[in-house]
Amino acid sequence: MKKGILVVLLAAIAFAAYWFLIRKTENGFSGEKQVAIAIKKHSDKFNTSVSTMMSAYFDMQNAFVLADTSNAKESCKKFIALIDSVDFNELKDDSAAVIQNAKLFFTDAKANAVSLLTQTDITEMRKDFNMVSDILYPAFKSINYNGPTMYYQNCPMAFGEDKGANWISSTKEIINPYMGKNHPEYKGSMLHCGEVKDSL
Repeated sequence: MKKGILVVLLAAIAFAAYWFLIRKTENGFSGEKQVAIAIKKHSDKFNTSVSTMMSAYFDMQNAFVLADTSNAKESCKKFIALIDSVDFNELKDDSAAVIQNAKLFFTDAKANAVSLLTQTDITEMRKDFNMVSDILYPAFKSINYNGPTMYYQNCPMAFGEDKGANWISSTKEIINPYMGKNHPEYKGSMLHCGEVKDSL
């Protein structure tokens, strides 16, 4: 009987030694500090060109808040010109597929911005602005954007009930470019209608 208890006790000690000394090391719990994966950073040149392009976008957004179609178009022209100035060769650390996708996203954004310039009705202009915004959002995700923080925001009733629209803002505060300060029905009461969906 004593021999049986001794065998069980030795087996338990051997198992504990295996678990705490050998098994922990096998699973990476050796007590060594784990090194975090380095976050990829783009060049200052690339980040500056994107930030400058987005300044024109934000000017366009602010013009829509004021229902100022003239300034919206002027800002849109600057935005289009600045898209062409983004140097995708600065994404050299990314894969060729990522760079190609980024170029396609920005080309599509430019096409919708050009369409905005042809519109005469502010609602149609805002619809093109929404398209530009919806293209820029995945574009920034695809390139792992690391410039100043921006916020992807949504108004659930931009074009009527259940017809929402999105935009990108430089601040968390909701200043709705679809409802604006001078909406024909709501006036300025819906200026802060919306929510932050994501940050970039």
